[in-house]
Amino acid sequence: MIRLDNISITVGTFHLPNVSLEIERGRYAILMGKTGCGKTSLLETICGLRKPSSGSVWLQDVDVTRYAPGDREIGYVPQDLALFPTYNVAEHLEFGLKLHKASPSQLKQRRDETAEILGITHLLRRPIDGLSGGEAQRVALGRAIAVEPSVLLLDEPLSALDEETRDEMLELLQSLKEATNVTTLHVTHNLAEAERLADCRYRLSDSVLEHVAID
Repeated sequence: MIRLDNISITVGTFHLPNVSLEIERGRYAILMGKTGCGKTSLLETICGLRKPSSGSVWLQDVDVTRYAPGDREIGYVPQDLALFPTYNVAEHLEFGLKLHKASPSQLKQRRDETAEILGITHLLRRPIDGLSGGEAQRVALGRAIAVEPSVLLLDEPLSALDEETRDEMLELLQSLKEATNVTTLHVTHNLAEAERLADCRYRLSDSVLEHVAID
């Protein structure tokens, strides 16, 4: 579950006031809106990367507004993926598990399970440099889900992909949605993504967050 209670965000001259939102546990929510309207700022606030000027953030019925990002049980894929250039694929999948002090056996098991789910087992020893766009996207997604988060946040995860690769990733996200049932908030400009994946849809426009009915 993700709940925002009257969240206000100020970034320089940009101000997003009094946003409230509730996404039920296990739902896949799509958030749409024009560039610059505050979608990424909302994700960063949920993650704990940006402090709200007022309001509260609740995850799984816990007020996490003052929690550090690493204590929120969130998997996050930013728009630029933020992959570490000195890590290989395996090290990316292991990253969060090491932060959570997983045992060597747990780390290996979860890393290998995640790689298999995402179809990147053959890439585990590959450096990040030289991966295709789709492969890099799978690695970023793998790093986010390897720790089995309670909430998954995706910031335009397919925007830089060609049409064929985007279709493959849509299929992958669909299968992950069905397999993990993790509460997800996915930001996109692409209506086809929204129609394919969304259990519920929202639009942010002129600082107002609206629920969009799904036909």
